[in-house]
Amino acid sequence: MRPLRPLRLLIPAIAILAALGLFLGVGFIAVSVGTGGGGGTGPGLCDAGLNASSGARAGTRAGDLSEEQRRNAATIIAVAKGMGAPPRAWVVALATAMQESTLRNINYGDRDSLGLFQQRPSQGWGTPAEVTDPVYSTTLFLEKLLEVPGWEQLPVTVAAQTVQRSAFPNAYAKWEGLAAELVQQLGDVIDPAGCGPGAASLPAGVARTAIEFALGEIGKPYSWGATGPNTYDCSGLILRAFQAAGINLPRVSREQFSAGGHVPVEQAQPGDLMFYARDRRDPATIHHVFLYMGDGQMVEAPYTGEFVRVQPVQWDHPELVPLATRPGTPPNSV
Repeated sequence: MRPLRPLRLLIPAIAILAALGLFLGVGFIAVSVGTGGGGGTGPGLCDAGLNASSGARAGTRAGDLSEEQRRNAATIIAVAKGMGAPPRAWVVALATAMQESTLRNINYGDRDSLGLFQQRPSQGWGTPAEVTDPVYSTTLFLEKLLEVPGWEQLPVTVAAQTVQRSAFPNAYAKWEGLAAELVQQLGDVIDPAGCGPGAASLPAGVARTAIEFALGEIGKPYSWGATGPNTYDCSGLILRAFQAAGINLPRVSREQFSAGGHVPVEQAQPGDLMFYARDRRDPATIHHVFLYMGDGQMVEAPYTGEFVRVQPVQWDHPELVPLATRPGTPPNSV
């Protein structure tokens, strides 16, 4: 981890401990951010990835956590709330701590990494006593997150990686669903994904199933010609995602372009396919396909050396084909 400037503790520790004291000994903590709802991720942002992945992609749900893990999750939420950080920051912090320490305040780690966020004293993160203080370490993580320009618009795993600079940058993604579930249960935030009424959200049926499948494969390596279950290329991931939804697509990206009706990419909906081509006006030159999730986000198996990941759509990419494909609809029907 990179060196940091001295921490400005924004939250009086005694206030946090007092808040937590109200809840010690119970399974969950409720940190109210309003009555009965709201608490989305910020103006105009709907994280379709979080909305689609209810529960954890790694197979762990909130109810599976130990008392220690729940207590540490509650501390993270209490600190974040006290700092005035929005619920999306809570999700990023929880996903990070789950990956780094499984939400345990451990006194060991890689080299001199310690605590919930595995911060390294030798890299300027604080003394061993400080980085193993959950209030201190959470405040430090959130301070750095909130300083990242445009962090609210980044996928959760990208935001976490920007602060942590992990050797495994996609590893945080598998904990996003669990983090969102914890924010719902412990933080009393009904819609941590920001996909409430009036916001973009995943439709029921084929699109949701395909996106959920693809999100479940995040972190698996790219391998040319692979169709799973352990590695994928771009069209192999799309093939399996839509098979899970009951739709059989052609194997390669060029043929997948013709496997449904077309819409301008500006009108794409969650579940539509988008493409890159060497000549964006010539479908015969298509070489990459990805799955649109809504709100400017996509999931893809990108290229050799990378992993299945969620990324913002590059709307100005010079190879972005101007038409998206809606699988399962007749050609030219949309």
